[in-house]
Amino acid sequence: MFKFSLRATSATIALAGVLMCAVSPARADWSKIQQSGALKVAVYNDFAPFSDHSAGIDVDLAQALAQKLGLKLSLLPFPAGEELNDDLRNMVWKGHYMGYGPADVMLHVPVEPKLMNENDKVRIFAPYHVESVRLVRNAKSIPTFAGLDSLNGKTIGVEKVSIAGMVMLGEGNGRFRDNVRIFDTAEQALEQLKAGKIDAVLANRSEIEASLKGDPAFPIDEAKFQRLPRAGWAVGMAVRKDDVEVAKLLQSAMNDLRSSGELQAIFAKYGVHLVQP
Repeated sequence: MFKFSLRATSATIALAGVLMCAVSPARADWSKIQQSGALKVAVYNDFAPFSDHSAGIDVDLAQALAQKLGLKLSLLPFPAGEELNDDLRNMVWKGHYMGYGPADVMLHVPVEPKLMNENDKVRIFAPYHVESVRLVRNAKSIPTFAGLDSLNGKTIGVEKVSIAGMVMLGEGNGRFRDNVRIFDTAEQALEQLKAGKIDAVLANRSEIEASLKGDPAFPIDEAKFQRLPRAGWAVGMAVRKDDVEVAKLLQSAMNDLRSSGELQAIFAKYGVHLVQP
C-alpha cells in the first residue's frame, strides 16, 4: 500500500560501514538510552525528500527529537525491505541478522490499524504527516485536468514498484499501460517532466513538491483511482511495545515541535507542505 513497502531491495549491504553499529537486540528502555547519551533513530535510505544520504525531512526531525530529549543523534539509515513487517522487525524489535539495529525509534511508519494488528511487538504512534499520491502535469501539453480521461494519449511517468506505478498501470484493465514510462525513482520521472520529455508524473505529493517547488508551469491535481486511498495515509513512528516511557517522551517532543512551528519549518525547508493528521 505504501511506496516503501512495495520497493524490493537487494540484500547487498553497501551501507554496511554506516549500518554495522552492532546494536544489542535487548530492550532499550529510557534509562539505558539516557546512559548511552544518544537516541538511535532508524530512517529509510534512498527516500528523498525524507531521508536520502543522511539528509532530508526525517533526518532533521530525528535531530530535533534527540535535542528535545537532551541527547545526541545516532542515525541508522537502512534499505527498505519487501514488506513493512520486515522493516519493523529489523529496525524496531529484533535487529537484522546482518548485525545492525534495532534502533530506539523508527520514523515514517504508517499509522494504520492493519499494520498495528500484524505487529504486536511494536507501538506505532505520533502521526506527524499525511502523505498522498498526486498527478503533476505539464500545463502546455495538458492545459486542464478533468479526470483520468485527460491523460488519454499522454505519456505518464511513474516510479517502479510504487503505489503510483501500481494504480496507473492497473487502471481500467491497463488502458494507460502503453503510455506509462517507468523510472527507477520519482525524481528521475520528474526531471523528465521538467525537460518536456513526458506529459505528467504520478507520484507522492511530497516528492513532487520537493522537486518542483511550486512551479506554476506544472500544476498538481488529485487523480482518483479506485485502489488509491483518497485521504492519503498518516505516518508516525514506532518503538518496542514495552517502551512506554520512551513513547511518551517522544510523543511529548513531537507535540512541542508541532506547537512551536519547528515541525512545519523542517518540512518547508525541503519545499514540502506539512499536512496535519
